[in-house]
Amino acid sequence: MLGATQASALSTGQATAGSTDLSDAQAAAPGKDIVVTAKRLDDARASIQPSLGATSYTITNETIQALPGGDNQQFNQIILQLPGVVQDGFGQFHVRDDHNNLQYRINGTILPEGIAVFGQTLSPRLIDRFSLLTGALPAQYGLRTAGVIDVTTKSGLFNNGGSASIYGGSHDMIEPSIEYGGHSGSTNYFFSGDYRHNNLGIENVDPTRSAIHDKTDQFQGFGYVDHIIDENNRVSFVGGYSNQSFQIPNPQGLQPDGTYNVNGQSAFQSDNLNERQIEKTAFGQLAFLHDEGALTYQASVFGRYSTLRYRPDGLGDLLFTGQAQNAYKTDVTFGGQLDASYKLNGWNTLRGGALVTRDRGTSRTTTAVFPVDDDGNQSGQPMNIVDNGGQTEVTESVYLQDELKILPVLTFNFGGRFDHYCGYRCEQQFSPRANIVYQQGGTTIHLGYARYFSPPPFELVAATTVALFNNTSAAAANQVDTTPFAERQNYYDIGIQQKIGGAFTIGVDAYHRRSKNLIDEGQFGAPIILTPFNYLHGRIDGIEANTSYSAHGLLAYANFAYAKAKGENITSSEFSFDPVDLAYIQNHYIYLDHDQTYTASGGLSYTMQDGTLKGLKLGFDALYGSGLRADLTLPDGSTIPNGGKLTPYATVNLTASYHLAHPGLGIRFDVINVADHVYEIRDGTGVGVGAPQYGARRGFFVGLTKDL
Repeated sequence: MLGATQASALSTGQATAGSTDLSDAQAAAPGKDIVVTAKRLDDARASIQPSLGATSYTITNETIQALPGGDNQQFNQIILQLPGVVQDGFGQFHVRDDHNNLQYRINGTILPEGIAVFGQTLSPRLIDRFSLLTGALPAQYGLRTAGVIDVTTKSGLFNNGGSASIYGGSHDMIEPSIEYGGHSGSTNYFFSGDYRHNNLGIENVDPTRSAIHDKTDQFQGFGYVDHIIDENNRVSFVGGYSNQSFQIPNPQGLQPDGTYNVNGQSAFQSDNLNERQIEKTAFGQLAFLHDEGALTYQASVFGRYSTLRYRPDGLGDLLFTGQAQNAYKTDVTFGGQLDASYKLNGWNTLRGGALVTRDRGTSRTTTAVFPVDDDGNQSGQPMNIVDNGGQTEVTESVYLQDELKILPVLTFNFGGRFDHYCGYRCEQQFSPRANIVYQQGGTTIHLGYARYFSPPPFELVAATTVALFNNTSAAAANQVDTTPFAERQNYYDIGIQQKIGGAFTIGVDAYHRRSKNLIDEGQFGAPIILTPFNYLHGRIDGIEANTSYSAHGLLAYANFAYAKAKGENITSSEFSFDPVDLAYIQNHYIYLDHDQTYTASGGLSYTMQDGTLKGLKLGFDALYGSGLRADLTLPDGSTIPNGGKLTPYATVNLTASYHLAHPGLGIRFDVINVADHVYEIRDGTGVGVGAPQYGARRGFFVGLTKDL
C-alpha cells in the first residue's frame, strides 16, 4: 500500500494499487485460506485494469485519516490535495484544466454519471484507497478521460468491528456516522452511513463569516458484500444512496432594479430569498470475478438513479431576474461491463473488454415569466410556461490492447478502443493508444499518446425549447441551439519518477493536448444545473511536479502544477450566450473559465512512534491557487470574456488526533483556514459563471470516535 498522500505509480503492468501485504498476524488468523484467497483475487482484479503508463496518484485510508478533517470531510476536499487538481465553486474540481470529464470506478466497475451538482455521492468512509489516473490512459479507459477516480472500498475482510463517531463545530456543523464490517465464513461485508448538517452547504456569495440561507442536510449510506465461491471465483455487490438538500445562499442588502413588478410590488430584500435544491442518488453494482491460470476476467452489471429538484423563490426570483423556474430532472442508467486479461507468456499479456449502457433522462420545468413588448418591457402579469421532455442514449464501447515486455526494463503497451453513442445526436470514433515505460531501479520514465473521444454529459444536455420563451422576460438572446458534440482529442504525455532510498519520491509530468469540439460547462439559468457546450478548437498544456517522503511516522508531500487552457468559437448551446461574447469568441482564443495558471498543495503529518503519547498524530495541509478566470473590462467599457483572473490565495488547515486503544476511544481536533483568509473562488463574471463564491472562513471542529 502506498503510504504517501501521493505517489506516481507509472505502472508497467503490476497491480500497484492493490499490493497490501498480509501481516504475520493476519496469515495466522482463523480463516487464513479465505484471507489469502481474497487477497489474491483482489490482486487479480487490479491486474485486469493496470495503469500501464498513465500517471497515477494514490491515497490510502490511512493517509485520509491523517489529513485535517479525516474521513469527516467531503471527498472533493481530499482530491484537491493531488497534483494538478484545481478548486472551484459548488464543490467542483478540475483535473488538468478540464471542466469535468471525470469517470468514477468502484472496485473496477464504472459508476454511471448522475446529475448532482453540489452533493458528493461517495463518502471517504467507504474508501480503503483510491487512485487518480490521468495522462495518456490505456485503452480500457474511455469516454471520460481527464481523470479516472478508481476507488477500492473497504470490505471487512481483516476485521470484525467498526466505529461510531460524532463530529462538529463551526457553522453549526454536526455529523454523526457509523461504519461496521467483518466476515463470516466465505462472506465479507462492510456498511457505513452518515448524516451531515451545517449552515455552509454551498460557498458563501459574500465574504462574511456566516452565510445567509445556506443550510444543508445530507445523508449517505453505503454497503458492500462479497462471497468467495471457491479459490477462483468471487461475486460481490456494492450499493449506495444519498439524499442531500441545500439552501441557495443569498447576497446581502440588494433590491431588484425595478424592471419588473408583481401586482404593483417591485421591492424585495435579497436577504429573504428562499431558493432550494434537492439531489438524490442511488446506485448498485453486481460483479463476478474469475481468476484461473492465464485468464482473469470481471463481468459486472450496474445501475444508477439520480434526481435533481430546484425550487425557486416565486416572487423574489421574478422581481430580480424576470423568471422563476421549478425544475425537476431525473436520470436512470443501466449497463454491463466486461474486462479480461489473458497472459500469453512471461512477456506478453492481452487485455480486452466491452461496455454497454442505456441512459434515460427526463426534464420537467414550469417557469413563471413576464410577457414583454417589442422593446423588452413588461406588458402584463406573470404567466407559466411548461417545458417537458425526455431522451434516451445508448453507448457501446469495445477495446483490445497488448502489453509487451520488450526488455526486462522496457514495456510497450499498445491498442485501441471503439466508442459509439446515440442520444441527442449519434457519433463514433476509433481511438488508438500507445505507452512505453522504462523502469530500472528507482527510475521510471514513460511516454504516451492517446486519441480520446468524449461524448457530452447526456444527463446535462439542455432540454429547453428555446422558442417557447420568445416575447417573455426569459427570452434567449438568440435562437440558435445546436446540440453539443463529442470532444475529439489528441493527448501526449511524458513523465519521470525517481525513488531515492525507500522513503523519498520525486516526479515530473508534462502534457500537451489539442481538441476539436472541446467540451465545457456553465451555469446559465436560475437552477444550479450545468449546461455543456463546445469550443470548436481547444488547447490545453501543462506540467506537474510532485514529491513525497514517508518514513518513521513522518509523511510529507508537495505538489505544483502549471497549466494553460484556451478555446475558440462556441459551436453549441449558443442560445445561452450573449451575442457580443459569441462574436468575440468566434475569432479569438479565450481562457476557459476554470483555467488556473498555478496550483499547489502540500502537507505534513507526524505520528508519535513511542512514549506516553504513542499514536498521537499532528499535521497540516495547504492549498494555493493563482485564481480562476473572470471577465476583463477594458477602458472603453467593453469586456474580454475570461480575460482577467481573480486574486491568488493560500489556505492552511491544522489537525491533531489521538486514539486510546483502551477503552477504544478516539478524539480529533481540526482548524480549517487557520489564518481566516478571505478569498474569492468566483466573482460572478466569466463565461457560464452564475454567481460569486467565497472560500470558507476559519472554523474549529472536534470529533469523538468509539470503537464497536
